[in-house]
Amino acid sequence: MFSKNKKVDRLLTFYLPLTMMLSFTIFPVYWTLNTAFKPEGDIVQRPLQYLPINPTVENFAMAWNNVGFAVFMKNSLIVGISTVVVVLICSTLSGYALARFEFKGKRAFLLMLLCTQFIPRSMMIIPLFVIFKNLGLISNPLALIITYTAIEIPFTTILMSGFIKNVPKELEEAALIDGCTKLQSLRFVVFPLLLPGIVATAVFTFIYTWNEFLIALMLTNQQSKFTLPVGLSTMMGEFNVNYGALAAGSIIALVPAVILFAYAQKHLVNGMGGAVKG
Repeated sequence: MFSKNKKVDRLLTFYLPLTMMLSFTIFPVYWTLNTAFKPEGDIVQRPLQYLPINPTVENFAMAWNNVGFAVFMKNSLIVGISTVVVVLICSTLSGYALARFEFKGKRAFLLMLLCTQFIPRSMMIIPLFVIFKNLGLISNPLALIITYTAIEIPFTTILMSGFIKNVPKELEEAALIDGCTKLQSLRFVVFPLLLPGIVATAVFTFIYTWNEFLIALMLTNQQSKFTLPVGLSTMMGEFNVNYGALAAGSIIALVPAVILFAYAQKHLVNGMGGAVKG
């Protein structure tokens, strides 16, 4: 009797809420995929079709060929990869300093890093636009790289600091005794042990730059320089929306993120565990 009640309690308190939450999260992705394989006439047909009766891949071809999707993806990859490289270098070095050294104003500096996360991104749009317009960097990928790097470094610095705290100091001290310089001990001792944290930081940074829309919209006014989110928005016209191509483009844009998470899943779990312990 007790075992049966325990199973019922677990079903009601764990599996049922988890199933509801998972359904709420997955259904929009499923509906986007469903729409992507429907002809235009079936998309607006009533009653709703929960499965494509006449599946087609025309929407994917239209999204890729007619809207300049390949250009948008290339722009997003350039911005995303460049931002990840700069953020990893800066956040790893600054995170190491926070984790290993004691200096005056350290607590105030950490508090300042945390406070930057409370600033709404929308408040930065006008100042950023004026600055980059004066610098002649509007519709230049460098403007997005600089902005995303400045936004991500505070969070990733705190993240990397937590990872580095889990690397025993004794390993670095042993390397220094063996004749390594400080940079060599970082390269050959600390960095290999930081792989889960580096992967986690890189994934979070890349996903943010891949999905960010508002700043990219404001800092690019040439279609050839649009990133994926901004490019997808061009499929929504003033009087009509190409739902099929928009859904197909969204699925194509989702694929790199899913592949990245699938590849880095193990490192993400280990990395986040290290951050919590730190």
